[in-house]
Amino acid sequence: MPAYRRVLLKLSGEVLAGGASFGIDAERVKSLAREVADVAAAGVQIGIVVGGGNIFRGVAAAAQRMDRVTADHMGMLATVINSLALSDALEQIGVPTRVMSAIEMHQVAEPYIRRRAIRHLEKGRIAIFAAGTSNPYFSTDTAATLRALEIRAEVIAKATRVDGVFDKDPLKFPDAVQYREITYLDVLSKALAVMDASAVAMCRDNKLPIIVFNLTTTGNIMRMASGEAIGTVIK
Repeated sequence: MPAYRRVLLKLSGEVLAGGASFGIDAERVKSLAREVADVAAAGVQIGIVVGGGNIFRGVAAAAQRMDRVTADHMGMLATVINSLALSDALEQIGVPTRVMSAIEMHQVAEPYIRRRAIRHLEKGRIAIFAAGTSNPYFSTDTAATLRALEIRAEVIAKATRVDGVFDKDPLKFPDAVQYREITYLDVLSKALAVMDASAVAMCRDNKLPIIVFNLTTTGNIMRMASGEAIGTVIK
């Protein structure tokens, strides 16, 4: 029995690259789609925000003297590419989806309209929110938080490559200690690099819990949706 009726799943673009450093790994996307489909079949309404780091990382490009606004717009378009790839994988296994873009591109995706997004979820469709917020200087973490609040999701599920939130980077420090539960304030005061500070602050102000969990463990999306104690809960 699912623990949540409606969740916002936040995926990094790198997840779609699989073992590669960039691009889209078709088999990884198919595997991810099957996991999401299983959760949807259990009755959970799912909204998804995908990053674009596997195709284009705006901040890195800005550091190379590209205009930050231009770089961020390119990053938003990268999230549309990822959203279409994930949508296609879901549709191929019979799961109805809608890609909704914050930047209007009618031939490619629906424009994001809040009430229409909620209606898609109520009808059992998976809504994939692309192009961030359409505004530069805002990350996909912030976009995910905004969309989660707009669609009245009960939780943000942030999928990562590690088991949760740690006191330091577990990929670099073997002695890193994982938090099973932590407050928004501690995440901000300790400058734990799990989500952008603005996204964490928005969640705190609106009492929206965040679950950070490891996506590389097969079945973890279902475990999260079922309320199992995996990863780290920020609340």
